[in-house]
Amino acid sequence: MTNDKCRMAHSSFSRAAFTLIEVMIAMTIFSLVVGAIYSSWDLIWRATRVSRAAAAQVQRQRVAIHTIEDALTCIQSFQASMKYYSFVVSEDPPELDFTARLPDNFPRNGKFGDLNVRQLMFTLEAGPDSEKDLMLRQRPILLDLDANEQKNPLVLARNVQTFKVECWDTNQAEWVTEWDNTN
Repeated sequence: MTNDKCRMAHSSFSRAAFTLIEVMIAMTIFSLVVGAIYSSWDLIWRATRVSRAAAAQVQRQRVAIHTIEDALTCIQSFQASMKYYSFVVSEDPPELDFTARLPDNFPRNGKFGDLNVRQLMFTLEAGPDSEKDLMLRQRPILLDLDANEQKNPLVLARNVQTFKVECWDTNQAEWVTEWDNTN
């Protein structure tokens, strides 16, 4: 009977433990589950970064369009002084120049103090990585463009494919891409 008790104790002891193969299978399954969780997390993280970048790009586009719209609604014209009050649209190179009385919330307004009548120059220029950027330069109407504004214009939009402005010519009754006659 003592031998039977030993065998029972020994057999129950051996059944309570895991074999090396069972441990390795469990670790493999655990590794697969952790790998799947990490892959899902990494995919979610990448998608979040891409969606944030896309949302930021759309917001920058809205700001650029809103800036141009604000400026266009504030155009000033004075026939007796065409040197300071002109409206020029050019297709090659893409350019939009005019004078406007700008609101207090217009970009870089603090730089010019109380001088809110400014010449605005929207241009499409080569930027970093061979992309084209929509730039805004501005100067008070009676002053020259300062070196800092010339060197460091406000970048309204990066990687712009096309900047095209068309004007309705009442004489020709059609849209034109060049406008150098302020009248």
